[in-house]
Amino acid sequence: MEYPFDPSWGYQITGYFAPTSRLGYPEEFKHLVDKFHENGIGVILDWVPSHFPEDAHGLGKFDGSCLYEHPDLKRGYHPDWKSLIFNYGRNEVRAFLISNALFWLDKYHIDGLRVDAVASMIYLDYSREEGEWDANIYGGNENLEAISFVKELNETVYLNYPDVQTIAEESTAFPMVSKPTSIGGLGFGMKWMMGWMHDTLNYFSKDTIYRKYHQNEITFSLAYAFTENFMLPLSHDEVVHGKKSILSRMPGDEWQRFANLRVLFGYMFTHPGTKLLFMGSEFAQYEEWNFNSSLDWNLLDYYPHQNFQKYIADLNLVYKQNKALYEIPFTPDGFQWINYEDAENSVISYIRKSNNEQVIVICNFSPNVLHNYRIGVPNEGTIIEIFNSDNLKYGGSNVKNENFMQTDAVNWHNQSFSLVTSLPPLGISILKYK
Repeated sequence: MEYPFDPSWGYQITGYFAPTSRLGYPEEFKHLVDKFHENGIGVILDWVPSHFPEDAHGLGKFDGSCLYEHPDLKRGYHPDWKSLIFNYGRNEVRAFLISNALFWLDKYHIDGLRVDAVASMIYLDYSREEGEWDANIYGGNENLEAISFVKELNETVYLNYPDVQTIAEESTAFPMVSKPTSIGGLGFGMKWMMGWMHDTLNYFSKDTIYRKYHQNEITFSLAYAFTENFMLPLSHDEVVHGKKSILSRMPGDEWQRFANLRVLFGYMFTHPGTKLLFMGSEFAQYEEWNFNSSLDWNLLDYYPHQNFQKYIADLNLVYKQNKALYEIPFTPDGFQWINYEDAENSVISYIRKSNNEQVIVICNFSPNVLHNYRIGVPNEGTIIEIFNSDNLKYGGSNVKNENFMQTDAVNWHNQSFSLVTSLPPLGISILKYK
C-alpha cells in the first residue's frame, strides 16, 4: 500500500486503498496477481491496521480533528514508531479498516492478510512505562476496543472469504489468537511462532561444541507448538539492523555455515506449522537486507549459492510430495517425538504424520558423522532415505543412506522396533517406509 517514507519499508501507510506507485499501476498489480494464480502461487499482503503516519496528506487530523486516531495520546500515539494509533472504538474507523481488508480480497483477489503488530493493538501498555497508559474499565492492560475490532475483522473476512487466511504477527502469550471467536479467540487463521524463531536462531548461532548444553532451546517449541495455529517465520526483522543475514550468523568455516543453514531449514520444514522465508533466504544471501538495493542475485554465479538454491527447491518438493509434512500441522496428531534427549550428540529425531502416512526425521546439529546410529521406529518394515541435506549436489560431504534399511526387532527409544543408520554432519535425514 502507498507510503511516503522509504525507510519505513511500507509500514507507515498513507494510501490504504492504493498499491504503492513505486511498483507500477493498480492494473499491473492485478495482472501480477493473476499470473501468480495461474502458476499455483498464492499472494499474501502485509496489512497494517495498527498505526499510521502524521503526514498532512494522510489520515492524521484528516478534517482538522482526531477523526481516525484516538484523541488521547496515551492510546492514540505510538512512542516507538512516532505514529498515530487508530481509534478502534469508533464504528466509522472500524468500518474503514474492515472495508479496506475486504477491498484487497475483493478487487485484487488476495489470498491472505498478514496483520502487522497485533500486540501493539491489543495491549494498552505496549512499549509504555508506568504512568504512560491507563487501565481498561476492569483494571487490566488489554485494549478492549482493539480486541473487539480484531474479532469483528476476522469474523467478517472469513464470512465473506472462507478460503483466505489472516495471519497475526503477535509476539506475546496472549491466549487463543488463532482460535475461533465463537469460543473466545481472536479469530485469526494463524499466528507467527516468534518463540520458535528466537530460540532456533539463538541455538544455531552457537558454536557446535556448545550446542549439547542448549538442547532445550531446539526442542522447547514442541512444548507449546499446538496451543495455536502457528506459522514458523524467518522474517525481514531477522536480517536487518546489525543482526546480520541468517547465513552470516552460522558458526564455523564456509562449508559449516552452509551445512548449518541447510539443516536449519530442513528442521524448519519438518517442524509442525506452516513456513515463512524472507526473500534472499532461498539462495543464502550473505549481506543484510537493504531496502535501498536489490537482493544480491550475483551470488548465484557461485557454486555454494547455486547449490543452496537447488537445496531449497528440493526441500520444497519433498514437503509438497509428502502429506505427513503438512497435512496435520496444528495438532499433536501430526507429530511424535522419537528422541529429544541425545544432547551429547546434538541429535533429535521425530515422526511427522498424515492420515495415512508418516516420515521419520533425524537432525544432527553437530559436525560429526555418526555411523551405526540406532534409532527407534514404530513399525517393522523396509525403510528408505528420501531426503538428505548432505547430498553432494547441495555442497555436502555425501554421507547418505543409499540402500534399503531393514528394521530390527530391538526395542529402542520406547519403540518396538529400531534400525541402524548413518547421520550426516550438520545434516538432516528424512526416512520413509517403503
